[in-house]
Amino acid sequence: MHAHLDRLEHSAEEAIRLAAEQNIHRIITIGTEPNDLALVLSIAEKFYPKVFCTLGVHPHEGVLYTDEAENFIRQNANRKEVVAVGEIGLDYYYEHSPKGPQQEAFKKQLQLASELDLPVEIHTRDAEQDTVDILNKFRGQVTGLIHCFTGTQWLAEKALDLGFNISISGVVTFKNAEDLRKVVQYIPLDRIHVETDSPFLAPIPHRGKKNTPAYVIHTAKVVAELKGISVEQLAQATSANAFKLMKKLV
Repeated sequence: MHAHLDRLEHSAEEAIRLAAEQNIHRIITIGTEPNDLALVLSIAEKFYPKVFCTLGVHPHEGVLYTDEAENFIRQNANRKEVVAVGEIGLDYYYEHSPKGPQQEAFKKQLQLASELDLPVEIHTRDAEQDTVDILNKFRGQVTGLIHCFTGTQWLAEKALDLGFNISISGVVTFKNAEDLRKVVQYIPLDRIHVETDSPFLAPIPHRGKKNTPAYVIHTAKVVAELKGISVEQLAQATSANAFKLMKKLV
């Protein structure tokens, strides 16, 4: 369950309570930049084992990936709360950091994940070819998932071939997401995840509002329907997928 508990409209405590009402008992809060990593880790420490975290530098902040940031990730990677390196990747849509620094930060963090034996959470937008090319260089060395997948069938096929799982956000509920819904039907049940990316991308019927982890139920209902199974069956499958991918989840 990918979320940003440090950025929610309400408190982390309230988000956890609301999620529990929907039978969601584990949340992974995500690191995105050097300045938020200590806070993200502290939230996971406070609410463990209901909350875990990832540590990484988002492509928007690629220019901020320094030896100091890498050392923080490396020094804290063995903590029981840290389940992955992320959110890392490439974003050419906004290009808040130039492509070169994005690519270098992505490669360095993939190498770090390989050394630490941790999976990765990958963000990719308008950068499918470069994302696949870089991941190919780490084939067999790194596992993980493509988070908040909104890409093409081609990207899904390449990601699965490389051994990566695919995570679906509330975007799948949007009226204009027919292509994504077709991709969801293609993804094998043992390779799929659902998430909120809270506070972003609230699913219908909450679109336009601040998102919260509890709203994943709306995404799950759509994904389950597309897969021709019950929400309960989807929950069992996605939980098993998460436990298999992220070994520290308990």
